[in-house]
Amino acid sequence: MVQQEAAVASGGDGGAPTKLDAQVLKIAGVIVLGAIMSILDVTVVSVALPTFIQEFHTTYAKVAWTMTGYTLALATVIPLSGWAADRFGTKRLYMLALFLFTVGSGLCATADSINQLIGYRVLQGLGGGMLMPLGMTIMTRAAGPQRIGRLMAVLGIPMLLGPIGGPILGGWLIDAASWHWIFLINLPIGAIALVYAAFALPKDNTEPSESFDFLGMLMLSPGLASFLFGVSSLPEAKTITATKVWLPMLIGAVLVIGFIFYSFKPKHPLLDLRLFRNRRLTVATLSLFVFIIAFMGAGLLFPSYFLQVRGESTLHAGLLMAPQGIGAMLTMPIAGMLADKIPVGRTVPFAMALIAIGFFTFTQVGADTSYVLLCGSLFVMGLGMGGTMMPIMTSALKTLTHHEVARGSTLVNILQQIGGSIGGAVMSVVLTSQQDKADIIPGSTNPQTGHPFTIAEVAQASHLPQLHDQILQTFGADLVHKGQVFLADSFAATYWVGFILVLATFIPIAFLPRKREVSHLSDNAEAGAPAPVVMH
Repeated sequence: MVQQEAAVASGGDGGAPTKLDAQVLKIAGVIVLGAIMSILDVTVVSVALPTFIQEFHTTYAKVAWTMTGYTLALATVIPLSGWAADRFGTKRLYMLALFLFTVGSGLCATADSINQLIGYRVLQGLGGGMLMPLGMTIMTRAAGPQRIGRLMAVLGIPMLLGPIGGPILGGWLIDAASWHWIFLINLPIGAIALVYAAFALPKDNTEPSESFDFLGMLMLSPGLASFLFGVSSLPEAKTITATKVWLPMLIGAVLVIGFIFYSFKPKHPLLDLRLFRNRRLTVATLSLFVFIIAFMGAGLLFPSYFLQVRGESTLHAGLLMAPQGIGAMLTMPIAGMLADKIPVGRTVPFAMALIAIGFFTFTQVGADTSYVLLCGSLFVMGLGMGGTMMPIMTSALKTLTHHEVARGSTLVNILQQIGGSIGGAVMSVVLTSQQDKADIIPGSTNPQTGHPFTIAEVAQASHLPQLHDQILQTFGADLVHKGQVFLADSFAATYWVGFILVLATFIPIAFLPRKREVSHLSDNAEAGAPAPVVMH
C-alpha cells in the first residue's frame, strides 16, 4: 500500500517522472523550432498572395497554387513518414526534413516566375510534411505516456504562433523589405535548427527494417494528393460538378478506399489502420478531424473579414487576431498539465463551449461591428482552443506503445491535413457563393476582369490605395458603404456554416474518455518502451 502511494506521488506509474526534465525540454526545443518554421510559413505566404499577383502579373487562381502545391506535397509525404522513421531513424529523417524545407525556402526566394515559385513550394512541402509527424514521434518517445499532455502543450506553441505571427511578420516583411524575405528568413532559422538537432536529438537506434509497402504507397499518396487537388480546385470552380473538381476527387477517393481495404492484408502496411481498433485513438482522431474542419476552415476567414470588409492593412489584421493567440497561450499550459491527470472527456467539452460562445459573435458580424467585441470574442475562442486541440491529441497518442507512436502520429497528421483542406475549401466556396450574389452596377467596368463592377468589388477596391479616391469619386460613399454591408453579410452567412460545424464537434467529443486512466505495459510492448495507457 505504501509502495503504491509512493508510486502515485512520483508519477502515478511506478515512479515514472511527471515533470519535464532538461533533456526532454532540450529535445522539445528542436521540435518547436522546426514546427514554427513550417506552420509560420503557411500563414506568411497566405498574406503574400496579393503581392504575388502584382509581382508575377498573374491571377489569384494561379498564385493560390503556391499554397495548394505545398499542401499536396504534405499529403504525399506524410504517409511515408511512419515507415521511414522506423527504417532510417527519427533523428536522421528529421534533419533531412529540416534540410529540404530550408533549401526549398532559399529557392523560393530566387523564383522569377510563378511556375518556379510553385515548384519550389512543392519541395518545401516535402520537407515540411515530415516535420510535424516526426516531431510528435520524437517528443512522445522522449516523454513517455505520463508526460504527453505537458509535452503536447509545448508543441502547441508553434500552432498558436503561426496564425498570430504569420500575418504580422508577413505584412511587416513585405512592407519593410520585399516578398523574398518571407522565405529568406527561414535560412538562418533552418541552419540553427539543423545544428541544434545534431546535438540535442538522441542518437538513432533503428529497429529491424520492415518491408516497404510499395503497393500501399501507389494507392495512398497519389490518392490523397488527387483528392485534395479536387478539393483545392473547388473555390476557383465554384461548383463540385466541374470536371477538375469531381474527377480528381473521385479518383482520389477510389484510391484511398482501395487502400483502406488493402491495408489489413500486409503485415506492415504503409498506414496502419489497425490502430483504429484502439477505441480511444479512434474517438480522439475523429474529434480532432471534425474540429479541424470546423474551426480551421472558418478561422482562415477571420483575418479576411478585417481585410476585405474593414479595409485594414495586413499588419493591422494580424494584430487584431492576436487576442486569440493570447487566450490560447493562457490555457494551453494548464490544459497540458490537466491532460496528464484528468480524463480529457471531462475538460474538452467546457473548452469547446468557450469556442462556440466566441464563434457565435461572428455570425452576427456587420460592416461596423465593435472591435472590442470582436477581439473579446477571439480571446474567448483562444481560451477554448488552448484547452481543446492538444488535450485531444494527447488522448489519441497516450495509449500507443513505443513501436506504434510513429504510425499513430502519422495517422493524426494525415487526418489534420485532410480536415484543414476540406474546411478551408468548404468555407471558401460558401463565401464565394455568397459574394457572387452581389448586384452588378450597370455602365461600370472593372479593369481587372473587364466585366461590370459589383457592389462587393467596389467595396473591396475602395480599400486599395491606388483606387481609393477614384472609387469614391466614381461611385460615391453611400454605394461603397452598401458594398461593405453586403460583404459583411456574406461573411456572417459563412460563419453560420462554421458555427454549425463547431456544434457538430460536440458529438464525437461526447465519447472521449471520462474515467480515470490506468497505465501499464501492454503485452506486445517492447522492453524499456514507454507504458501505454488504456481504458478499463
